[in-house]
Amino acid sequence: MKIELTTQQSKLHKSFKNFVDKKIFPYADEYDKNQCIPDQTINKIAEKGWFGVTIPTINGGLDLDMISWGLLCEEIGRASSSLLSLITVHYMLCQALTNWGTDSQKELWLPKLAKGEILGAFGLTEPEIGSDAKNLGTSAHFFDGYYVLNGSKKWISCGQRADLFLIIAQCDGDPCAFLIEKDTPGFFVKPINDMLGFRSAMLAELHMKDCKISEKNIVGKIGFGFSHVAATALDSGRYTIAWGCVGLGQACQEASISYAAQRKQFGKFIQKHQLIQKMIADMITDVKAARLLCFHAGYLKSTKDPQMIMATTIAKYFASKMAAKASSDAVQIHGANGCSSLYPVQRYMRDAKIMEIIEGSNQMQQILIAKYGFMGM
Repeated sequence: MKIELTTQQSKLHKSFKNFVDKKIFPYADEYDKNQCIPDQTINKIAEKGWFGVTIPTINGGLDLDMISWGLLCEEIGRASSSLLSLITVHYMLCQALTNWGTDSQKELWLPKLAKGEILGAFGLTEPEIGSDAKNLGTSAHFFDGYYVLNGSKKWISCGQRADLFLIIAQCDGDPCAFLIEKDTPGFFVKPINDMLGFRSAMLAELHMKDCKISEKNIVGKIGFGFSHVAATALDSGRYTIAWGCVGLGQACQEASISYAAQRKQFGKFIQKHQLIQKMIADMITDVKAARLLCFHAGYLKSTKDPQMIMATTIAKYFASKMAAKASSDAVQIHGANGCSSLYPVQRYMRDAKIMEIIEGSNQMQQILIAKYGFMGM
């Protein structure tokens, strides 16, 4: 089996890498310190049209193939996991809306989302509900011509910056997905700062108190909120994060090789020490393996193969584990320097821990993968 990028994919990949190297990578530590992605960076991505990579051209998007989409996520993940998180939740809303939105919803929102005129975010997790997402506490009741929402969401990436939110709530016991604009009366955003990782992902709590939402803002059908709408968003998120973890692992590899070629101990560069070589060899091998899993998931998605969801789950699980190990080894190779703000590997390690939790924890992925195996698939 030959894995080779098309001419167009290679051209796009080069464009993604050049942009990231010049416009994001040099400033990622500053983003982390300030706990914010500046509007200037967001606007530059919008100018490229990259907020619309998953949106059909008829709705103003680029409608890139799955591999090109993944390559963009890898390059952004190589520079800033926080920025990757912002783009991830934006894509999650876009994918859910593309698959399950009404024609009028698509016509109204997708062109704005594609251009980056507005940013999207996804609200599923709650203060008391994480992996047990089917038992959400956020409620919606139909009253006087509106759906009235009450409840809270927490750990929402881009929550401080997003303009449009996809909120999953229980509508008289049936899961339902709602589009909520930031300035909707009764909708409040509370910033979350000082996280271990993803410090510039602009996380927030979302609070809804008697928040009136029109019926036209329902995405999909009542009862389809989790099994269809949220499932589509989560699958999109896992694919994006899997590729981003490959980028994070690549960054760890590049930083470690560079440092090992400059640092001397016991009269020779540490790249000559076999235990250092062992850690770098593991990085190179694991990054390549994770990338191949992502390519496989992307290929299955492009062919609409029924195995695509499980392939994405496996890719996300392995890639996030890889990133955690690669970043820990990168810090070890750098020694005390790796624990300081002088080198980015400490940020890589903090961000990698979050990768093992978001869009379904690694333990949830293990359960899904094991069930898949027990079914004899």
